[in-house]
Amino acid sequence: MSANRPAAVVVLAAGEGTRMKSATPKVLHSICGRSLVGHVVAAARELGPEELVVVVGHAREQVTAHLSEIDPGVRTAVQHEQNGTGHAVRMALEELAKKAGGEPVDGTVVVVCGDTPLLTGGTLRGLADAHTADGNAVTVLTAVVPDSTGYGRIVRDPADGAVTAIVEHKDATDAQRAINEINSGVFAFDGRLLADALGKVRTDNSQGEEYLTDVLGILREAGHRVGAAVADDHREILGINNRVQLAEARRLLNERLLRAAMLSGVTVVDPATTWVDVTVTFEPDALIHPGTQLHGATHLAANAEVGPNCTLTDTAVGEGARVTNAVADGAQVGAGASVGPFAYLRPGTKLGRKAKAGTYVEMKNADIGEGTKVPHLSYVGDATIGDQTNIGAASVFVNYDGVAKHHTTIGSHCRTGSDNMFVAPVTVGDGAYTAAGSVITKDVPPGSLAVARGQQRNIEGWVARKRPGSAAARAAQAAREAPEDEL
Repeated sequence: MSANRPAAVVVLAAGEGTRMKSATPKVLHSICGRSLVGHVVAAARELGPEELVVVVGHAREQVTAHLSEIDPGVRTAVQHEQNGTGHAVRMALEELAKKAGGEPVDGTVVVVCGDTPLLTGGTLRGLADAHTADGNAVTVLTAVVPDSTGYGRIVRDPADGAVTAIVEHKDATDAQRAINEINSGVFAFDGRLLADALGKVRTDNSQGEEYLTDVLGILREAGHRVGAAVADDHREILGINNRVQLAEARRLLNERLLRAAMLSGVTVVDPATTWVDVTVTFEPDALIHPGTQLHGATHLAANAEVGPNCTLTDTAVGEGARVTNAVADGAQVGAGASVGPFAYLRPGTKLGRKAKAGTYVEMKNADIGEGTKVPHLSYVGDATIGDQTNIGAASVFVNYDGVAKHHTTIGSHCRTGSDNMFVAPVTVGDGAYTAAGSVITKDVPPGSLAVARGQQRNIEGWVARKRPGSAAARAAQAAREAPEDEL
């Protein structure tokens, strides 16, 4: 085992989180594309621990199911009754001991809270490295904050900087309340010493619980050193207890993500109205306009331009493509393609190079060829369209018969008329045309013109007979009586 690779990371996620006032367990609330516990697990994974254990309790079936989805390698330990943080860690160590034949964990054990989504892997790495370098029995992650009211103060030995106590605000003296270094609730322990000390933690406190912080005093009284590592950014240690704090953390994380994107060469016109998930990726010179939300595995290639007012989920936008005032979910937008305004690309849509999905166009499971245009007011579903084809306005691909979906194929270099209905399954061959107002129910051979509409019939004098005295009748009468040079 590497000296800097923890033997285990323990994530505490058993609490109910009553202040969230939600049927959803607190740690499953999400920000920026991940659950709270998901962010913590991702940060812990950056340490490369031999074991990662999440302690579950409240709604454990939901939390365990979620963990199996986001990280199947996570082990869980059950805290059937929430008897304090010390008890929770003891449950985790007992779970780990099962794998080791009853032996305690040998090596560093990092303990983190499952509701601290801003905590980074880099900060945890700094904690683990400081713990090893200083030879501590336990190392506390601390933070220097502008206002320490309500937090546990870190009291240090002035001689060597060792932590001599963590004093809760209500118990602190005036001098101790002036201290602005606080406890984060994140620790690195010597695994064997931790297991031994947890067996000595008492419950004679106002809550009748086992407090993990009592371990620090036990180890110090036994002659072991208790040290501290200070987080570079105090905001990383912020825990989430209610919806207000959830929103604050979302904003902070979003700012962090956008800053990283901008420093990597992405232009974000208005960070205040741009929201991204942690899983979104960018290439340099991508441009994001105001009012844009990017979710899931969305990727913007170089010189892609998105926004204003776009919501993209799991969508790839190719180099130089333009997406404006649009919604896309599970779509691929080719290089140089154009989407919107007011377009909706549903899952399975693939726009080829320089293709277009224009104003009020909806697509689903549609493969659109290079240079092909669907300019406006159309629905294209379950279809394949070749290259350099133009689909007329107000076209509908009629793909559903009430039982099953069917496919439409339109070839390359086709010109389809406005107000066409393509009743699937149907194929329009390469180079074919269809007349405006046609309902295409049969295959159209390559190079043909398909006309599928009734013949026009004009009934002279119908308005005068059926709508006498109406404005339309008067206008028609005036038109008939007007001299030819006025017509």
